[in-house]
Amino acid sequence: MTNIKKIVIAPDSFKESMTAIEVANAIETGFSHVFPNSTVFDKIPMADGGEGTTEALVNALNASYRKISVQNPINKMITASYGYSHETNTAIIDMASASGLDLIAEEDKNPLITTSYGTGQLINDALEQGAKHIILGIGGSATNDGGAGMLSALGCKFLDSENQPLNAGGAALAKLSHIDTSNLNHKLKHTSIEVACDVTNPLLGKYGASEIYGRQKGATEEMVKQLDAALTHYHEVIEQQLNVSVKDIEGAGAAGGLGAGLLAFLNANLAKGIDIVLKETQFKERVKDADLVITGEGKMDYQTIYGKTPIGVSHAAQQLNIPVIAIAGSLGEGYQAVYDHGISSVFSILQHPCSLKDALDNGRKYMEQTAVNIARLLLIDKNHNN
Repeated sequence: MTNIKKIVIAPDSFKESMTAIEVANAIETGFSHVFPNSTVFDKIPMADGGEGTTEALVNALNASYRKISVQNPINKMITASYGYSHETNTAIIDMASASGLDLIAEEDKNPLITTSYGTGQLINDALEQGAKHIILGIGGSATNDGGAGMLSALGCKFLDSENQPLNAGGAALAKLSHIDTSNLNHKLKHTSIEVACDVTNPLLGKYGASEIYGRQKGATEEMVKQLDAALTHYHEVIEQQLNVSVKDIEGAGAAGGLGAGLLAFLNANLAKGIDIVLKETQFKERVKDADLVITGEGKMDYQTIYGKTPIGVSHAAQQLNIPVIAIAGSLGEGYQAVYDHGISSVFSILQHPCSLKDALDNGRKYMEQTAVNIARLLLIDKNHNN
């Protein structure tokens, strides 16, 4: 590359090691050692609907964090935060901050009883702040309750045959007899909900919420069957009483069926998380005069091509014929598939065999060193062409 005047740095976070902005800062530092001061770096932290979505959008929307007390997946009170922009009356919420798998100990993981109630509490608070637009990331859930917990916090009642409220959790949905939406927070009628969703699973069956994700949330084989049956009944009642069918919509099975609850009750719009982040960060506008784009994620493998950050960034850059280089913490099986999606070259930051702890602890140093090496390679090309 003969004349690099502007580089857009748009990585995802490296889980447990660096946030997206920390990754971007490390890449900028590495490149700055090699390229002259005339090169402009535009850092755009990215996310795809999972961890880091709130951080990326808070930065883009000039929002601030708000902290409140909510119930975690096992009904213990915790402090959770979300982003809020008073300029645009937009709330940015990660459901994982209230209902995430990382919030509970291994021995407490049990999707039969875990609840998404805390996510509803975050939405309620955002509505009280005046939110007219909510961006909700739904990755990393500990729940399999079809969003019933979230909806209960928002005022919806889920009742059994004796007109009693259901217990929390996915198993209780098998006893659902009646849904009462009359007390659903009325402010929802004046608020659009955009859901950042990084999976396409339907609600039920072989590729549904329970079968694909139940085990990582603590479900046994028997529990997976029980949960799928409960969600099946849940959706049958939704069809009968709300006159809507959402079970086969892509993303309905996301976050233990939270996607289905959002679609059926709140008329939410489910979209790829990376597409939402690209739009809200005005990525296409900011990249149009760039000479190079650098993206990345913690692990790059064959799954990267399915809606992950590097591919979303690459597709946007491709439309403007801007080359893209990707940097990953590690490279897994089938990572070469990204070459068919506009990424020119891929680099791992690992420079020698090391433990996971070493890789996580020294992520920034390894990232800077890799960025230096890439920059020097580009400099060779520049000097050769000159």
